[in-house]
Amino acid sequence: MNLTDESKNFHHGVYTVVSLIPYGHVTSYGHIAYLLNKPQNSRQVGSALKHLSIVLQSLRQDLPEEERQDYFTVDTLPWWRVLSSAGKISPRGNSNAEYIQAIRLQEEGVAVSSGHKVDLDEYGWFPDEVDF
Repeated sequence: MNLTDESKNFHHGVYTVVSLIPYGHVTSYGHIAYLLNKPQNSRQVGSALKHLSIVLQSLRQDLPEEERQDYFTVDTLPWWRVLSSAGKISPRGNSNAEYIQAIRLQEEGVAVSSGHKVDLDEYGWFPDEVDF
């Protein structure tokens, strides 16, 4: 994947913010965009997470060899903690990823309804700003 420098910075920012979401909490695509000072880019946050595996591969290639193993991976970046602004797990078409997301959240003690909805008042993480 050939990313521009601007795109690399945006994706790295998304993944950095996602890495800060505490265990047992969730946030929204829109709030991540807000924290990156790109409030209009919530769909791009979703796209960054949808293409996580391939984008991480591209970003990792740009790092010095000694930093690559410490960079984010699909297994360590808690992508499952990001939901729609309504607190709903986003449908994935013909994928079982939404079920995997629900299971991962439940493993962290987050209650997920049968309609794949989470109570944002109880489990939401919505800081005004983050340091990264």
